[in-house]
Amino acid sequence: HTARQVASDKWDRPYSREQAAFPAPWTREHKFWPAVARIDNVYGDRHLFCSCPPVEEFEEE
Repeated sequence: HTARQVASDKWDRPYSREQAAFPAPWTREHKFWPAVARIDNVYGDRHLFCSCPPVEEFEEE
């Protein structure tokens, strides 16, 4: 979860915010807060989207 999700007034998950923020004991000292959540959940994980320019634009003449 992102920091924004954990700190939000709305929390509709079946688990606590503490468990969401720190799912394993070691995460309390080494927590990485992702800047964004997943895009389109599982669909976004399985169907990657690249907004990079085509490789041909990087060719040097």
